[in-house]
Amino acid sequence: MKLTIAVLAGDGIGPEVIDQAVKVSDAVAKKFGHEITWKPALTGAAAIDAVGEPYPDETHEICKSSDAVLFGAIGHPKYDNDPSAPVRPEQGLLKMRKALGLFANVRPTFTFPSLLDKSPLKRERIEGTDLVFLRELTGGIYFGEKGRRDGGETAFDNCVYTRGEVQRLAKKGFELAMARSKKLCCVDKANVLETSRLWRETVQAMEKEYPEVTVSYEFVDAVAMRLVQWPNSYDVLITENLFGDILTDEASVISGSMGLMPSASLGSDIGLFEPIHGSYPQATGKNIANPMATVLSAAMMFENFGLNEEGKTIRDAVNSALEKGMVTEDLADGGKAHGTKEVGDWLAANI
Repeated sequence: MKLTIAVLAGDGIGPEVIDQAVKVSDAVAKKFGHEITWKPALTGAAAIDAVGEPYPDETHEICKSSDAVLFGAIGHPKYDNDPSAPVRPEQGLLKMRKALGLFANVRPTFTFPSLLDKSPLKRERIEGTDLVFLRELTGGIYFGEKGRRDGGETAFDNCVYTRGEVQRLAKKGFELAMARSKKLCCVDKANVLETSRLWRETVQAMEKEYPEVTVSYEFVDAVAMRLVQWPNSYDVLITENLFGDILTDEASVISGSMGLMPSASLGSDIGLFEPIHGSYPQATGKNIANPMATVLSAAMMFENFGLNEEGKTIRDAVNSALEKGMVTEDLADGGKAHGTKEVGDWLAANI
C-alpha cells in the first residue's frame, strides 16, 4: 500500500514524540512492504510564530490531500499564561477539526499487564479494563456562541447541538459496540440540560436499529465516579464534547501514565491520530518524553486503513518494551529511565 501522511508535529514535546512514531511507522512499512510519504506542516504556536495563524491554509491543503494526519501536540506557556491573547494555538486545533470534518474522537483506555501496579487505582479495580470513549468533537459549548456583556462583568458560552450531530456520533458508537461486546453507554446530564435531553431521546430512537446492543444511560457525574471505582464495567461510551474532554482525561491515568494512551479523530474521509497528552513544555528538548502514546496512535492509524497486522506488530513491540523496562522516566519507578529517542530506536529495531 502507498500512503501519504501529513505530519503535524506542533509544539513542546510534539516534534520529539512524532519523530519516534514516524521511525516506528517506517519500520512497519518496511517489514510489510508498504510505502509512506510523509508531508510535514505547521500548526499551533509554531505556526503562529511563523505565519501568525495556528492552522494555516497551506497546512489544511496538505492535510486534505493526505490519507491521514499524524499529530503531535499544541500549546505554549506564553499563550497559556495570557488570557487576552487574540490568537491561541488551541484555536488551530478546533479549526482543523471543523475544517476536516473530524466529528468523532475515539479514545481507548486499556491496561498493560506489566504496569497494573503502576496505576493510581488498585490492581483489582482496573484489571481487564478495555473501554472506548467516542466524544463528539465539532459541536457543543466549545463551538457555541460566546462572549461578554455588562461591561465585561458577565460571560456566556452557549452549548448547542443538532439531532444530526448526535445521530452521526451515536451511529459510530453503535457500530463500534457491535464489533465489540454489544454494550453501549450514553453519557449525559439529562436531568438538567436540554442538550442532554436531545442526546438521550435521539439515542433511544436509534436503539431499534441495533437490537443486539444493550444501551444504558448514565449521568456524567455518575460515570466520573464509576470510572475510578469499576472502569472495567464499561465498554463503549458516547458523549458530547465537554463531558468527553473531561472524562477521557480522567480515564487516561488508569493505565499508569497519560504518556501511553493514543486517540483518533474521525470523520467521513480523513482521520487524525494523536497522543492524548499535551505539549508538556517543561520537558521540551530534554529527551525524556514518553513517545508510546504517539507510537500507539500510529498503530491506530494503520488499523484504520485495515492493516490490522501492522497495528498489532506495533502494539506487541510496545508491550515488549514495557515488560523489558525500555521506558522513559514517567514509568521507570526508580529503575533505569531511557530517553525518548532510545525508546523509539528500540521499538523500530525490534519491529
